Amino acid sequence: MKKHIVEERLQKLISQAGIASRRAAEKLIREGRVTVNGQVARLGEKADLARDTVTVDGQPLKSDTPFVYYLLNKPRGVVSTNKRQWQEKRQIVRELIPHEGHLFTVGRLDADSEGLILLTNDGDLADRLMHPRYGHTKTYHVLVTGQPSEETLDAWRAGVTLDEDKAPTAPARIRLHGEKGNDTWLEVVLREGRKRQIRRVAAMLGHPVKRLIRVKIGGLDIGHLRPGEWRMLSAKEVRLLKQGSQPQKP
Repeated sequence: MKKHIVEERLQKLISQAGIASRRAAEKLIREGRVTVNGQVARLGEKADLARDTVTVDGQPLKSDTPFVYYLLNKPRGVVSTNKRQWQEKRQIVRELIPHEGHLFTVGRLDADSEGLILLTNDGDLADRLMHPRYGHTKTYHVLVTGQPSEETLDAWRAGVTLDEDKAPTAPARIRLHGEKGNDTWLEVVLREGRKRQIRRVAAMLGHPVKRLIRVKIGGLDIGHLRPGEWRMLSAKEVRLLKQGSQPQKP
């Protein structure tokens, strides 16, 4: 009986093996760092790991790597990356998770911000969680300077055009979450994630951010984890996260 051949695009296989995201895998292929049965691979090529030998930088892909999913409360001052750059002196989030092997960092936060970050070797899910078309909400508790008026909050809710961007920010859900002296805690819910978006919008509206904490990604909640603590996602949480990773209708 002839064995059934299941071929997948190389970038998908590389992503599933936890080496790189699909977009990063395409770059690896273009750079000639991927081979199939000893031949330099081409973008668009497919393979079946049951019969083909696929390597990245000389290391063969493994088809049986179990997926792991970590939820971390990133402390302030820790850099959101899974690979230390030679010039970086600060601690990185990857150093907080005792796991051997590659992990993708899902949901970047700047060093001054804190809160929920996911780390996983499931490249497909990482891509879906990071891509805007899937519309995963991200919820933040934000301490801003002063007491913004309802008119200011309405402007933020509707969308703000930042100086270097052509399109305004997408509509956001904003509500008052509390007060701290003369400052205000807001709950901000976004479906997009431009670089330092909350900080830039708040500063433009005249209420710079003093503290920023991400507390949710989709239905995942940071719960009672203290800064620097982590836990593994339950099977139910992973299933719900995957079910929620469907493209949003235009």
